[in-house]
Amino acid sequence: MTRSELSQLLARKFPQLTLADANMSVKTIIDAIANRLTEGGRVELRGFGSFSLNYRPPHKGRNPKTGERVDVPAKYVPHFKPGLILKNNVNIPDK
Repeated sequence: MTRSELSQLLARKFPQLTLADANMSVKTIIDAIANRLTEGGRVELRGFGSFSLNYRPPHKGRNPKTGERVDVPAKYVPHFKPGLILKNNVNIPDK
């Protein structure tokens, strides 16, 4: 599902919202998650999952095209851990 599909679904489910309102709602939520991660924080959506940052230390990598060794700097990468309810809903057999 894309951001625009989510906005359209929201606008259909809540007729009092225009598509522009739904777009703004989705953008606000995504921006809030991104801003919190940028600050080094964590976001938890009960029943859905949590977003956090994982630290990746510096290491030696390889350029796949040339095979040349390159230094890969340390970095933080976003990480999503699904919640128990989401895991259980996804793993229902014969859905």
